[in-house]
Amino acid sequence: MRRPYPMEGLPQHVTVYEVGPRDGLQNEPVTVPAEVKAEFISRLADAGHKVIEATSFVHPRWVPQLADAEELLGRLDRRPGVRYPVLVPNERGLDRALAHGVAEIAVFASATETFAAKNLNRSLESQFDMFEPVVARALEAGVRVRAYVSMCFGDPWEGPTPVSQVVSVGRRLLGLGCYELSLGDTIGVATPGHVTELIEAFDATDRLAVHFHDTYGQALANTLAALQAGVTTVDASTGGIGGCPYAESATGNLATEDLVWMLHGLGIETGLDLDRLVATSTWLAGLLGRPSPSRVVQALSKG
Repeated sequence: MRRPYPMEGLPQHVTVYEVGPRDGLQNEPVTVPAEVKAEFISRLADAGHKVIEATSFVHPRWVPQLADAEELLGRLDRRPGVRYPVLVPNERGLDRALAHGVAEIAVFASATETFAAKNLNRSLESQFDMFEPVVARALEAGVRVRAYVSMCFGDPWEGPTPVSQVVSVGRRLLGLGCYELSLGDTIGVATPGHVTELIEAFDATDRLAVHFHDTYGQALANTLAALQAGVTTVDASTGGIGGCPYAESATGNLATEDLVWMLHGLGIETGLDLDRLVATSTWLAGLLGRPSPSRVVQALSKG
């Protein structure tokens, strides 16, 4: 076991919000069978994950890789103490989630006008007309709601996203009753100083999470900046799989294994077993027919 080298000003524990089964698999060119997805999620729970985003109730035409959401939920071996949130785009998606006894959902907003039009078929303002009833009905049913905001640092069509614009969208989502706000670097253009400035612009650091893509190799550096700014929840995807089907310049997510290697090296507790995570990513890479993008998986799987 490596000796940890802690740094001052960092949290003692970080929650890794695992998005591989949803955000990771949604961008794969092959469709993974529901029974394999269920085993994937089971392996993630075995590795110590306490929150695993299982799937999305989007229309199958939008994301065909997740068209088996109902079947998958029926196959899940639900573990005590493990949360299995699902992404819900609209009220129809919420109806499906409630019918299957989902206890936690996530909604997906945009920080920019163009991406709101391309991803949600809404304007930056009118997207809230879609989210408000979803959040209100979910809370009324006793379902927790998380919110994602995409394009928080830059947009491929509009360029850099103004910090004030992200804060405006984020505060409205928190005001609706979302328990947590995940700030997404959808195309991976953030750098640490930008991350710090955005997080400090919010007055609710304890309700923020971060979701970095590693397009320019900045995901771990950006994560460290977020931790130093007070964030304690980090989204990550096993093996670094994933991207965004509506933004071609979005590459893979921050790999869970790379994140855990850094956190454990800093002496930060995660509750995760790195060896089991690497074994799971190696298994999944075999099914997907390509090597894992994770540098830690590549290094440790070679012995």
